[in-house]
Amino acid sequence: MDLLTAIELLILSAVLAAAGGAVTGLKIGGEFLGKELAAMMGAFFGPSSVLPAVVLGIIVLAWLK
Repeated sequence: MDLLTAIELLILSAVLAAAGGAVTGLKIGGEFLGKELAAMMGAFFGPSSVLPAVVLGIIVLAWLK
């Protein structure tokens, strides 16, 4: 795996994590916080749990090659 592929995977995972966090925020807190605030908070905090796992996965994939 080259550096460009690793960066592309990291960007793709960040975008998908933000989208998933926004949808989850709407589902969980949309009624209480308002839809816009819940989506914004979900998009902000969603990648915080995904990106460390993706970085670790990329390191393992690079090491196995």
